[in-house]
Amino acid sequence: MARDQLQVLSALDLAKTQWYHFTAIVIAGMGFFTDAYDIFSISLVTKLLGRIYYYEPGSSTPGTLPPNVSAAVNGVAFCGTLAGQLFFGWLGDKMGRKRVYGLTLMLMVICCVASGLSFGHTAKGVMSTLCFFRFWLGFGIGGDYPLSATIMSEYANKKTRGAFIAAVFAMQGFGNITGGIVALIVSAAFKAKYKAPAYEVDPVASTPPECDYVWRIVLMFGAIPALMTYYWRMKMPETARYTALVAKNAKQAAADMTTVLQVDIEEDPTKVAELSNSRDQFGLFSKEFLRRHGLHLMGTCVCWFVLDISFYSQNLFQKDIFSAVGWLPKAKTMSALEEVFKIARAQSLVALCGTIPGYWFTVAFIDIIGRFVIQMMGFFMMTVFMLGLAIPYHHWTTKGNQIGFVVMYAFTFFFANFGPNSTTFIVPAEIFPARLRSTCHGISAASGKAGAIVGAFGFLYAAQSTDPTKTDPGYPTGIGIRNSLFLLAGCNLIGLVFTFFVPEAKGKSLEEASGENEEEVPETEPGQTRTVPV
Repeated sequence: MARDQLQVLSALDLAKTQWYHFTAIVIAGMGFFTDAYDIFSISLVTKLLGRIYYYEPGSSTPGTLPPNVSAAVNGVAFCGTLAGQLFFGWLGDKMGRKRVYGLTLMLMVICCVASGLSFGHTAKGVMSTLCFFRFWLGFGIGGDYPLSATIMSEYANKKTRGAFIAAVFAMQGFGNITGGIVALIVSAAFKAKYKAPAYEVDPVASTPPECDYVWRIVLMFGAIPALMTYYWRMKMPETARYTALVAKNAKQAAADMTTVLQVDIEEDPTKVAELSNSRDQFGLFSKEFLRRHGLHLMGTCVCWFVLDISFYSQNLFQKDIFSAVGWLPKAKTMSALEEVFKIARAQSLVALCGTIPGYWFTVAFIDIIGRFVIQMMGFFMMTVFMLGLAIPYHHWTTKGNQIGFVVMYAFTFFFANFGPNSTTFIVPAEIFPARLRSTCHGISAASGKAGAIVGAFGFLYAAQSTDPTKTDPGYPTGIGIRNSLFLLAGCNLIGLVFTFFVPEAKGKSLEEASGENEEEVPETEPGQTRTVPV
């Protein structure tokens, strides 16, 4: 039998865009602001950490983080994020979105500050402490993925839901650019106060002792915007869909949304009773879930996994691009603070020109052309530009052709963000039932983070030159950047194929998109069921 929609859910689906929608975007988006700020800012200060803690007297080049330490500092947050996505995704369905929402934010704030206060008498001690706090920072960030996406999807109306969830995710762009701006300001201030020569002039004086404050200030600043939204997170009511469909308290859901929407909502007692007595409660590991959503979950997981392999491995080419266009001179020709300044300037320009526009193109068009089209187009264009970089790779690396390489690289980033990097976050928050929505989003996001680990570190080794004399210090030979680009193009093609397993949710209510208005009806044979859609 078809199940009628509750009035409170219909009111949410049909609500006009109001101030509370924008408030929810900012409150939910601060987790992603902190996420992007953290990932972006650590890449800005890793070279400075190498100069401070791994300086070798008599060396012709500044100190750098050993490969294993670099992998740990950059990757431990990914590992924490993966764990946090699975744990808080599950907890969000068990305890409610709001009850654990503040916990993830406070974890991020505390660990952001603690990362900057990393202590130790030796380089190993400082790096170990930093990695410990960055793991738990990642754990908190991981929880924000399923919770923020689920909360925003359950608050939004069906007409502009995609744009609202995309806007939450687009806060990553502001986190990126803010990380660059903070690093620029702090490094410029210290550079003006503490004059230092280039490394090749005076290796010791090129890294003043005060440099140790720079990386700490940059990392700790990320806690401020997140802390500012904590009060408002605590004031948000539980989402009506969780209260009504999972907690089975439709009257409380109606009361909460009456306050939020500023309209009178009264539930029909008959519908409330029908909802309370519903037995349509299949679990994540049931045959019914496998039948209804098994392919959907496989599609969201695989697409996010291969996307993040490609997306995070693109960072491998930044140093080549920066050097090619003269944004980043050789390390020995700069002081430590000057190097931080120039790296921050270069990465901020990439974020401003390639990253941020893609996010907001998705916000503008996702509810017009749909999730499926944007994801297909994104994977296809990423494949095209990856092959465009790989096939004539030697042409791009010859003098005079670097500008074309930069343009191709920027377009790859643009179509990642105006494409699967946004849609893989949005769709899992729409196509699964309310009682499993946060869990399934967490599983999908964790698959993506596993891909990020492969992309950021597996390809860091794979992209090393086949010539042992041209590899980065401490790394074995690899397959080279050109062959790595071919592999990444193949990942994008896999994502394009698996997009066909993911249904379109444009213009549908969450109950329509997830099939939650379908009921199990007994067949003539005992133990069998058939599904009757609304």
